[in-house]
Amino acid sequence: MDWLAVISGFGVGAIVGLTGVGGGSLMTPLLLTVFKLNPAVAIGTDLWFAAITKTSGSIAHHRHGHVDYKILWLLLAGSIPASIATLALMHFTGVTKGWASALTFSLGIALLLTAVTVAYKKVWHELGLKLEKWIPESRKPLFTVASGLILGALVTLSSIGAGAIGATLILLLYPRLEARRLVGTDIAHAVPLTLVAGIGHATMGHVDWSLLVALLVGSIPGIWIGAQLTRKMPDQLVRALLCVALVTAGLKVIH
Repeated sequence: MDWLAVISGFGVGAIVGLTGVGGGSLMTPLLLTVFKLNPAVAIGTDLWFAAITKTSGSIAHHRHGHVDYKILWLLLAGSIPASIATLALMHFTGVTKGWASALTFSLGIALLLTAVTVAYKKVWHELGLKLEKWIPESRKPLFTVASGLILGALVTLSSIGAGAIGATLILLLYPRLEARRLVGTDIAHAVPLTLVAGIGHATMGHVDWSLLVALLVGSIPGIWIGAQLTRKMPDQLVRALLCVALVTAGLKVIH
């Protein structure tokens, strides 16, 4: 057992438990910098990490009725085809140095976008309320599918976006959706998307399975402890620390 991987999984799990986001955003840079994985392998490994760790949360939200299945199916109608198309392009062109560069750059951009979404959560809600005047209900399904297309390509290329960015897109289109249903729908969408993208990366040999197991062993107690600590730490402090980590990682990956 790689104890460094177990400790890393515990740390990322604790942050996920504290904030609800940041798993993929911090895990992929960690896999690149600490474990020195190839960008494609880091992304593929993280996709499986996300799919497995979020499955239990998705089931729990389903049982409590916190998933809006109309929004979920519309998102999947865009994200799954986009993910498959992106994987097919990667498969047929081959993951060359050019693709590695594109993967790394998309990862950096996704990290910075995640930092912005986490930092300005209230602003996105207010913007969503203003957009209601411009986006009629009849157009929302089309915009939801389009959001899924964006998330499908972004998650497949970077392993990031299914959490914070996905929740922000839902919030912009459905600002009056209950917070718990927004979170539940976002997590429920992340599981099949990361699983499809993860399977695609696995077929190209982009998953370090032994490392994945060690990360999961550490993440399970980490998520539980993080969830307990969230009651004792101010939300603004937690989000500020997460934003600093995301921006630092994003800038480091891009450069």
